[in-house]
Amino acid sequence: MFERKGWDLDITDDDLAALKAGPVDYIGFSYYASSVVDSTVEVDISESTSANDPHNVPNPYLGATDWGWTIDPVGLRIMLKRFDERYNGMPQFIVENGIGMYEDLDENNTVEDDARISYLGAHIKEMKKAVEEDGVNLVGYTPWGCIDVVSFTTGEYRKRYGFIYVDIQDGGEGSRKRFKKKSFEWYKNVIATNGEEV
Repeated sequence: MFERKGWDLDITDDDLAALKAGPVDYIGFSYYASSVVDSTVEVDISESTSANDPHNVPNPYLGATDWGWTIDPVGLRIMLKRFDERYNGMPQFIVENGIGMYEDLDENNTVEDDARISYLGAHIKEMKKAVEEDGVNLVGYTPWGCIDVVSFTTGEYRKRYGFIYVDIQDGGEGSRKRFKKKSFEWYKNVIATNGEEV
C-alpha cells in the first residue's frame, strides 16, 4: 500500500535492526464488530476502517447495535485465531470491547442493561473457546468501559458504554452523579469467578 500511494518511509538499516532486536511483548487490539464489504462500491478501503464506511453493508445474519455496528462474538474468536496463526502464538490482549447503547435511569436509579450483559457474555464465551479449544495465548481483556464517557466515535454522551451510568447529557445538563447499572454486579461476578460464571 505504501508503494501504491507513493509514500517513502525512509526506513534505514538501523531502523530494521532495532525492529528485529526489540519485538513487542504482546498484540493489543480493540474489537467491537465485524464488517461485510460491498465489492461494487468504488472506494479505497485503506483510507478508513470505520464500521460506518460506504463500502460496508449490513450482515443479514447478525444483529446490530443502536449505531448499526454488527454484533459478532464469533468474529472475535476468528480474529484471535488469525492473530495467533499470523504472529506465531504471540500473547494477545483485547484492550477494548463493548456495546454503545441509548440508556436512561429507571425509577430505581439504575439501568437494566441486559443487552450489554448479553453482548459481553457472548464475547467472553468466544474468548474462552479461543483459549481452550484453539490454543490462543490470550493474556488479558478490558471491556469498554467501566463508566459512561463521551463517545470517541460520535462525540456524544447518549452513546453509553459503561457499567456505571453518569447523569449527564449531550448538552452538558445533568447532575453528574453516578449510578450502577445491572451490568456492574454481573461483571463484578464475572471477575470474581475468573470468567466461569458468564
